[in-house]
Amino acid sequence: MLKFKKFFKKKDLHYKKLHNKWSKKHAGIKERLYSNHQKSVKWLVKNIPAKEHIAMGSLSGLLLLTPPVVASLPAQPASPSSNLLDEVKKIPSGTFFALELSPLLPDEVRPLSVDEEKKIGDVLSKHYNMKVSAELEGKKLNRSYGLIGAEQHLMRYPGDTMQSHFQTPEEEIFARSGMAPGRGAWGYFAPSFSEMTQKDVEREKYYIAVQTFLSPGFMDNVREHYAFYKYRKMLVVNPHNGRAVVVVIGDAGPAAWTGKHLGGSPEVMSHLQRVDGRARGPVLYFFIDDPKDEIPLGPIDVI
Repeated sequence: MLKFKKFFKKKDLHYKKLHNKWSKKHAGIKERLYSNHQKSVKWLVKNIPAKEHIAMGSLSGLLLLTPPVVASLPAQPASPSSNLLDEVKKIPSGTFFALELSPLLPDEVRPLSVDEEKKIGDVLSKHYNMKVSAELEGKKLNRSYGLIGAEQHLMRYPGDTMQSHFQTPEEEIFARSGMAPGRGAWGYFAPSFSEMTQKDVEREKYYIAVQTFLSPGFMDNVREHYAFYKYRKMLVVNPHNGRAVVVVIGDAGPAAWTGKHLGGSPEVMSHLQRVDGRARGPVLYFFIDDPKDEIPLGPIDVI
């Protein structure tokens, strides 16, 4: 502690300002990173000395995991060991993406400003290799950053049940979520079982419910908005771990009084890792510009 205090008595006060600013901006990252990648974080904190934190430029964000150690850093950092590099490779790439994204997000879950949406949209477009935006064809939702909650399965065709719903035994783990008693906002995905296509299956599997009824201008032209939102592709991202899913808008909701801003199918919630008991948490959801319908639905990795 004395060594740390002595450091700040020197003339290099700009380090102190940078340290304070960085610590304040990223106070929540420690908890989120540790929560989502507990094993990797424990290994890093226990085994990586401070000098190797700096040597690994791509790991600069991990300095947040330990108390300030700037004073003890050598002028010429040592090269990281091969063991360190091997362990670093085991850390999901979404961890570092989450660190990059965090400074762009507000401290509370609120509607983003136009400028915030533009910056975040650019980052998402780059890291997921697709064009995304908060507004498309002059339409936008009431928000692009909100709390997602768990939804049930939807009936894909008349007479669909939990017994006929899954294609593989591995998928049956999602049967416990049950099926909604009514149809989605756009009715059945297919007229009948015999007419159901793989696209219909995937649309129900990877759907979200969004508050279309709260979107700007919705009540002025319900028919136009109804047609635009039907099965519209979106990218949903958990900003705490970088896990993302390409989905379609398959239903409308939830109601404003629930405190949630959108809902996700059981498969969507599972991939986003929003299944912590409350089955809710903040996500980003942006429109995908895919006029030729070339981007497949389902989980997608950061590049």
